[in-house]
Amino acid sequence: MRDIAQVVTSIIVAVVALGAGAAIGYYLQHSQATARAKEREAEVARQLAQAEAQAREAALKAKDEVLKMRDAAEAETARRRAELNREDERVQKRREDLDRRIEKLDQREQTLSKRQSQLDKRANDLEKMHAERVAELERVSGMTREEAKAVLVAAVETEARGDMARTIRQIEDEARAEGEKRARELIALAIQRVASDHVSEIAVSVVPLPADEMKGRIIGRNGRNIRAFEQAAGVDVIVDDTPEAVTISSFDPVRREVARRALSKLILDGRIHPAHIEKLLEEARRDVDQVIKEAGEQAAFEAGVPGLHPEIQRLLGRLKFRTSYGQNQHAHSIETALLAGVIAAEMGADVAMAKAGGLLHDLGKAIDHDVEGTHAMLGAEFARRYGVNPKVVNAIASHHHEVEQESVEAVIVEAADAISGARPGARRESLEQYIKRIKTLEDIAQSFEGVAQSYALQAGREIRIIVKPDNLDDLATMQLSKNVAKKIEETMQYPGQIKVTVIRETRAVDYAK
Repeated sequence: MRDIAQVVTSIIVAVVALGAGAAIGYYLQHSQATARAKEREAEVARQLAQAEAQAREAALKAKDEVLKMRDAAEAETARRRAELNREDERVQKRREDLDRRIEKLDQREQTLSKRQSQLDKRANDLEKMHAERVAELERVSGMTREEAKAVLVAAVETEARGDMARTIRQIEDEARAEGEKRARELIALAIQRVASDHVSEIAVSVVPLPADEMKGRIIGRNGRNIRAFEQAAGVDVIVDDTPEAVTISSFDPVRREVARRALSKLILDGRIHPAHIEKLLEEARRDVDQVIKEAGEQAAFEAGVPGLHPEIQRLLGRLKFRTSYGQNQHAHSIETALLAGVIAAEMGADVAMAKAGGLLHDLGKAIDHDVEGTHAMLGAEFARRYGVNPKVVNAIASHHHEVEQESVEAVIVEAADAISGARPGARRESLEQYIKRIKTLEDIAQSFEGVAQSYALQAGREIRIIVKPDNLDDLATMQLSKNVAKKIEETMQYPGQIKVTVIRETRAVDYAK
């Protein structure tokens, strides 16, 4: 029995110990779970606090961005409002100007209406007086108007026939005298080198403006108008402090003329924007092409060289906008053709060939901006391509001795070119520069030993030197002419050539007593 009681007691103790252990394990597990839950809650709270802080920071940044965007928008709005106000002021000013012009036109129309009424009244009075005078004349003469007209016509016809015969004889005499006079003038042109008009060689064109305010409109906002114009026209537009004017610069004279015409039209039109600029430039190109065509036809007509190819005439027309040392090449070509014709006629050479060579000798100057090569060779090649006579082609190519001259007409063309280009007044030279050149020429001659006097003749085309016969012999005189010519070549700039003539004269004087 005692053993059973001990076993039961042991079992009870074991059960109690097991229950206590289970209770203690549950308590410990519950405590750990509670601790972990608290840590998790603390971590969640920390993350929530961090997220709230980041959200507040992002909200502040967004608010700053919104404020900056609003300030920028307000500034842009204020700027545009100011621009609109200025534009409104300009429009209002233009509207006022238009209103004033309309008022003036209305006043002018009223004045013209009054004058027209007075003129109508005066015309009616004159018609009435004329009718009364005619009626009175018919009554006095005893003839009707038709009868009087027939008598008058017969008398006038008789008188007119006599006057016509006298007039015809007078016109024939005057034509004959005028023809002789013109022939003498033309020959004098070739011999005496008569001066003609010339223009200054420039690489710019000045376009006048109605007011300095137009400069801003030409430039445009941020320079868009002037950039569009320069790119479309291929020129430089210079807007500086020059009052009421802008300058167009380009090496190509035709392109510069197109730009000048287009800009003048834009200023008159008032609508300056890129699309309108391209339209007016195209119109100006067509206008200049027409001017070039007409100038080429005029040159061929004035020079008396018919049958030229249209492309050759077009190049001749381009010379209207080309100058060399201040001499207009279009006028120079015509003048050279006329001079060559006169010289050829006097020498018995082919006048038609000489004229054609003179007219076309500088043809290459119309294309030497675009193609490499000398203007003589370029012009000769272009003329050969369009079927010009080989003699004329040789005259073009050889007028600067780049090839051999094959005919007397080529020599005549060279001489006519020198006469036209080197005569006094042909090229730009002021009176002060001319006098200085003549004085320099004489000073060079006087600088040599043994020179007594020196005179510049033929507008500086010849220097005549008189030497002291006791100081220089004949051999030294010949050497002096070479030395003077060499010094002139080294120290002076001049067109054509200068003739140096040295005179040595010995005089023996005695007296009979």
